[in-house]
Amino acid sequence: MQKKTILIVDDEPKTREGLKKTLEGWASVNYEVISAEGANEAISILKEREIHILLTDISMPEINGLEMLKLLKDHQQNPVVIIISAYSEFEYAQEAIRLGVLNYLLKPLNKRKLIEAVEQAVEVKEQREREGRIYKFVDEKLVDVVKQGDRKEDTPIQIALVYIDKHIDQQLTMKDVANYVHLNSSYFSVLFKEQVNMTFSEYLTRSRLQKAKNLLLESNLSVTEIAEKVGYNTSKYFIKLFKEYEGQTPSRFRKTSTISEREN
Repeated sequence: MQKKTILIVDDEPKTREGLKKTLEGWASVNYEVISAEGANEAISILKEREIHILLTDISMPEINGLEMLKLLKDHQQNPVVIIISAYSEFEYAQEAIRLGVLNYLLKPLNKRKLIEAVEQAVEVKEQREREGRIYKFVDEKLVDVVKQGDRKEDTPIQIALVYIDKHIDQQLTMKDVANYVHLNSSYFSVLFKEQVNMTFSEYLTRSRLQKAKNLLLESNLSVTEIAEKVGYNTSKYFIKLFKEYEGQTPSRFRKTSTISEREN
Protein backbone atom coordinates (compact mmCIF):
# COMPACT_ATOMS: atom_id res chain seq x y z
CA MET A 1 0.00 0.00 0.00
CA GLN A 2 1.29 3.44 -0.92
CA LYS A 3 2.02 5.93 1.82
CA LYS A 4 -0.58 8.64 2.17
CA THR A 5 0.58 12.23 2.25
CA ILE A 6 -0.14 15.08 4.63
CA LEU A 7 0.82 18.53 3.31
CA ILE A 8 1.41 21.51 5.63
CA VAL A 9 1.31 24.97 4.03
CA ASP A 10 2.48 27.92 6.14
CA ASP A 11 4.80 30.83 5.37
CA GLU A 12 6.08 30.99 8.97
CA PRO A 13 9.11 28.64 9.19
CA LYS A 14 8.81 28.12 12.95
CA THR A 15 5.11 27.22 12.75
CA ARG A 16 5.61 25.04 9.69
CA GLU A 17 8.46 23.04 11.24
CA GLY A 18 6.62 22.74 14.55
CA LEU A 19 3.56 21.29 12.82
CA LYS A 20 5.70 18.93 10.78
CA LYS A 21 7.59 17.67 13.84
CA THR A 22 4.36 17.11 15.80
CA LEU A 23 2.68 15.20 12.98
CA GLU A 24 5.77 13.13 12.19
CA GLY A 25 5.77 12.04 15.83
CA TRP A 26 2.13 11.00 15.49
CA ALA A 27 2.15 9.54 11.98
CA SER A 28 2.37 5.81 11.44
CA VAL A 29 4.42 4.27 8.64
CA ASN A 30 1.40 4.79 6.38
CA TYR A 31 1.75 8.59 6.38
CA GLU A 32 4.37 10.92 5.01
CA VAL A 33 4.37 14.53 6.26
CA ILE A 34 5.67 17.19 3.86
CA SER A 35 5.52 20.99 3.91
CA ALA A 36 5.43 24.05 1.67
CA GLU A 37 6.18 27.67 2.52
CA GLY A 38 3.38 29.09 0.41
CA ALA A 39 0.50 28.43 -1.95
CA ASN A 40 2.62 28.49 -5.12
CA GLU A 41 4.92 25.76 -3.82
CA ALA A 42 1.90 23.80 -2.57
CA ILE A 43 0.22 23.98 -5.98
CA SER A 44 3.43 22.67 -7.63
CA ILE A 45 3.36 19.73 -5.22
CA LEU A 46 -0.33 19.12 -5.95
CA LYS A 47 0.47 18.87 -9.66
CA GLU A 48 3.00 16.11 -9.01
CA ARG A 49 1.46 13.93 -6.31
CA GLU A 50 -1.76 13.13 -4.53
CA ILE A 51 -2.33 14.89 -1.23
CA HIS A 52 -4.69 13.16 1.19
CA ILE A 53 -4.80 15.68 4.05
CA LEU A 54 -4.01 19.39 3.70
CA LEU A 55 -3.29 21.77 6.57
CA THR A 56 -3.01 25.35 5.42
CA ASP A 57 -2.71 28.82 6.92
CA ILE A 58 -5.07 31.49 5.61
CA SER A 59 -2.83 34.55 5.73
CA MET A 60 0.04 34.04 3.28
CA PRO A 61 1.70 36.32 0.71
CA GLU A 62 0.76 36.17 -2.99
CA ILE A 63 -2.08 33.63 -2.65
CA ASN A 64 -3.92 33.13 0.64
CA GLY A 65 -5.11 29.78 1.91
CA LEU A 66 -8.74 30.20 0.88
CA GLU A 67 -7.79 31.25 -2.66
CA MET A 68 -5.53 28.21 -2.87
CA LEU A 69 -8.43 25.92 -1.96
CA LYS A 70 -10.46 27.32 -4.85
CA LEU A 71 -7.59 26.40 -7.19
CA LEU A 72 -7.54 22.79 -6.00
CA LYS A 73 -10.44 21.92 -8.28
CA ASP A 74 -8.25 22.71 -11.30
CA HIS A 75 -5.86 19.94 -10.22
CA GLN A 76 -8.61 17.36 -9.54
CA GLN A 77 -7.47 17.01 -5.97
CA ASN A 78 -9.84 16.32 -3.10
CA PRO A 79 -7.83 16.29 0.13
CA VAL A 80 -9.46 16.67 3.50
CA VAL A 81 -8.65 20.25 4.52
CA ILE A 82 -7.85 21.74 7.93
CA ILE A 83 -7.43 25.50 8.19
CA ILE A 84 -4.87 26.89 10.67
CA SER A 85 -5.13 30.61 11.28
CA ALA A 86 -4.53 33.45 13.71
CA TYR A 87 -7.85 34.93 12.58
CA SER A 88 -11.14 33.98 14.19
CA GLU A 89 -13.36 36.32 12.15
CA PHE A 90 -16.70 34.78 11.23
CA GLU A 91 -16.36 35.55 7.50
CA TYR A 92 -13.17 33.49 7.27
CA ALA A 93 -14.80 30.51 8.96
CA GLN A 94 -17.93 30.91 6.84
CA GLU A 95 -15.93 30.90 3.61
CA ALA A 96 -13.91 27.91 4.81
CA ILE A 97 -17.12 25.94 5.44
CA ARG A 98 -18.41 26.85 1.97
CA LEU A 99 -15.19 25.46 0.50
CA GLY A 100 -15.68 22.17 2.33
CA VAL A 101 -13.03 22.63 5.04
CA LEU A 102 -13.29 19.97 7.75
CA ASN A 103 -11.82 21.94 10.65
CA TYR A 104 -10.70 25.46 11.56
CA LEU A 105 -7.91 25.64 14.16
CA LEU A 106 -6.73 28.86 15.75
CA LYS A 107 -3.11 29.73 16.49
CA PRO A 108 -1.34 29.21 18.79
CA LEU A 109 -2.08 25.56 18.15
CA ASN A 110 -2.77 23.07 20.88
CA LYS A 111 -0.95 19.81 20.06
CA ARG A 112 -3.75 17.61 21.35
CA LYS A 113 -6.38 19.45 19.30
CA LEU A 114 -4.12 19.30 16.24
CA ILE A 115 -3.74 15.53 16.51
CA GLU A 116 -7.48 15.08 17.12
CA ALA A 117 -8.24 17.17 14.02
CA VAL A 118 -5.84 15.14 11.87
CA GLU A 119 -7.21 11.84 13.19
CA GLN A 120 -10.71 13.04 12.29
CA ALA A 121 -9.43 14.00 8.82
CA VAL A 122 -7.98 10.50 8.39
CA GLU A 123 -11.37 8.97 9.22
CA VAL A 124 -13.13 11.27 6.75
CA LYS A 125 -10.61 10.46 4.00
CA GLU A 126 -10.98 6.72 4.59
CA GLN A 127 -14.77 7.04 4.47
CA ARG A 128 -14.54 8.92 1.15
CA GLU A 129 -12.30 6.19 -0.24
CA ARG A 130 -14.72 3.47 0.89
CA GLU A 131 -17.60 5.29 -0.77
CA GLY A 132 -15.51 5.75 -3.90
CA ARG A 133 -14.75 2.03 -4.10
CA ILE A 134 -18.40 1.13 -3.76
CA TYR A 135 -19.42 3.77 -6.31
CA LYS A 136 -17.14 2.17 -8.93
CA PHE A 137 -19.16 -1.03 -8.70
CA VAL A 138 -22.65 0.40 -8.36
CA ASP A 139 -25.38 -1.02 -10.57
CA GLU A 140 -26.41 1.78 -12.95
CA LYS A 141 -29.90 0.37 -13.37
CA LEU A 142 -30.42 0.71 -9.62
CA VAL A 143 -29.08 4.28 -9.73
CA ASP A 144 -31.69 5.10 -12.38
CA VAL A 145 -34.42 3.73 -10.11
CA VAL A 146 -33.26 5.98 -7.26
CA LYS A 147 -33.20 9.03 -9.55
CA GLN A 148 -36.72 8.31 -10.76
CA GLY A 149 -37.91 7.82 -7.20
CA ASP A 150 -36.55 11.21 -6.15
CA ARG A 151 -39.04 12.84 -8.48
CA LYS A 152 -42.06 10.92 -7.22
CA GLU A 153 -44.18 10.92 -4.11
CA ASP A 154 -44.74 7.93 -1.84
CA THR A 155 -46.48 5.78 -4.43
CA PRO A 156 -47.17 2.08 -3.72
CA ILE A 157 -44.14 1.12 -5.82
CA GLN A 158 -41.83 3.52 -3.96
CA ILE A 159 -43.08 2.09 -0.67
CA ALA A 160 -42.45 -1.40 -2.06
CA LEU A 161 -38.86 -0.50 -2.98
CA VAL A 162 -38.17 0.69 0.56
CA TYR A 163 -39.71 -2.49 1.93
CA ILE A 164 -37.54 -4.65 -0.33
CA ASP A 165 -34.40 -2.81 0.73
CA LYS A 166 -35.20 -3.26 4.43
CA HIS A 167 -35.98 -6.97 4.06
CA ILE A 168 -33.36 -7.91 1.47
CA ASP A 169 -31.99 -10.66 3.74
CA GLN A 170 -35.36 -12.41 3.89
CA GLN A 171 -37.18 -14.74 1.51
CA LEU A 172 -39.22 -12.18 -0.43
CA THR A 173 -41.83 -13.03 -3.02
CA MET A 174 -43.72 -10.66 -5.27
CA LYS A 175 -46.94 -11.73 -3.54
CA ASP A 176 -45.51 -10.75 -0.13
CA VAL A 177 -44.55 -7.28 -1.32
CA ALA A 178 -47.78 -6.77 -3.26
CA ASN A 179 -49.77 -7.66 -0.13
CA TYR A 180 -47.71 -5.19 1.88
CA VAL A 181 -48.73 -2.31 -0.40
CA HIS A 182 -52.33 -3.64 -0.67
CA LEU A 183 -52.28 -4.51 -4.38
CA ASN A 184 -53.06 -7.78 -6.11
CA SER A 185 -50.02 -9.54 -7.57
CA SER A 186 -50.97 -9.16 -11.24
CA TYR A 187 -51.56 -5.42 -11.05
CA PHE A 188 -48.47 -4.96 -8.85
CA SER A 189 -46.33 -6.80 -11.42
CA VAL A 190 -47.48 -4.57 -14.30
CA LEU A 191 -47.16 -1.38 -12.24
CA PHE A 192 -43.71 -2.37 -10.95
CA LYS A 193 -42.28 -2.97 -14.41
CA GLU A 194 -43.86 0.22 -15.73
CA GLN A 195 -42.36 2.41 -13.01
CA VAL A 196 -39.04 0.64 -12.35
CA ASN A 197 -38.27 -0.50 -15.92
CA MET A 198 -37.42 -3.95 -14.56
CA THR A 199 -39.39 -6.93 -13.47
CA PHE A 200 -39.75 -7.52 -9.74
CA SER A 201 -37.46 -10.54 -9.99
CA GLU A 202 -34.69 -8.62 -11.79
CA TYR A 203 -34.86 -5.71 -9.34
CA LEU A 204 -34.69 -8.03 -6.33
CA THR A 205 -31.71 -9.89 -7.81
CA ARG A 206 -29.82 -6.70 -8.69
CA SER A 207 -30.48 -5.24 -5.24
CA ARG A 208 -29.23 -8.38 -3.53
CA LEU A 209 -26.10 -8.52 -5.67
CA GLN A 210 -25.38 -4.83 -5.06
CA LYS A 211 -25.53 -5.37 -1.31
CA ALA A 212 -23.35 -8.46 -1.76
CA LYS A 213 -20.73 -6.39 -3.63
CA ASN A 214 -20.73 -3.83 -0.82
CA LEU A 215 -20.19 -6.58 1.75
CA LEU A 216 -17.43 -8.17 -0.32
CA LEU A 217 -15.64 -4.81 -0.42
CA GLU A 218 -16.32 -3.70 3.14
CA SER A 219 -16.32 -6.82 5.29
CA ASN A 220 -14.39 -10.00 5.99
CA LEU A 221 -17.52 -12.14 5.87
CA SER A 222 -17.26 -15.39 3.94
CA VAL A 223 -19.12 -15.85 0.66
CA THR A 224 -21.54 -18.20 2.43
CA GLU A 225 -22.26 -15.61 5.14
CA ILE A 226 -22.78 -12.89 2.55
CA ALA A 227 -25.15 -15.12 0.58
CA GLU A 228 -27.28 -15.51 3.71
CA LYS A 229 -27.23 -11.77 4.43
CA VAL A 230 -28.64 -10.98 1.01
CA GLY A 231 -31.42 -13.56 1.11
CA TYR A 232 -29.99 -16.71 -0.49
CA ASN A 233 -30.28 -20.05 1.31
CA THR A 234 -27.35 -21.59 -0.52
CA SER A 235 -24.06 -20.07 -1.58
CA LYS A 236 -24.08 -22.24 -4.72
CA TYR A 237 -27.08 -20.42 -6.22
CA PHE A 238 -25.72 -17.06 -5.05
CA ILE A 239 -22.36 -17.70 -6.76
CA LYS A 240 -24.13 -18.77 -9.97
CA LEU A 241 -26.19 -15.55 -10.07
CA PHE A 242 -23.23 -13.35 -9.13
CA LYS A 243 -21.14 -14.80 -11.96
CA GLU A 244 -24.03 -14.41 -14.39
CA TYR A 245 -24.39 -10.68 -13.62
CA GLU A 246 -20.79 -9.71 -12.80
CA GLY A 247 -18.81 -12.05 -15.05
CA GLN A 248 -16.79 -13.45 -12.15
CA THR A 249 -17.28 -15.28 -8.87
CA PRO A 250 -17.71 -13.36 -5.59
CA SER A 251 -14.26 -14.51 -4.42
CA ARG A 252 -12.63 -13.32 -7.63
CA PHE A 253 -14.48 -9.99 -7.41
CA ARG A 254 -13.19 -9.45 -3.88
CA LYS A 255 -9.64 -10.41 -4.82
CA THR A 256 -9.39 -8.22 -7.94
CA SER A 257 -10.99 -5.26 -6.15
CA THR A 258 -8.51 -5.54 -3.27
CA ILE A 259 -5.55 -5.68 -5.67
CA SER A 260 -6.84 -2.59 -7.48
CA GLU A 261 -7.19 -0.74 -4.15
CA ARG A 262 -3.62 -1.58 -3.11
CA GLU A 263 -2.25 -0.37 -6.43
CA ASN A 264 -4.01 2.97 -5.89
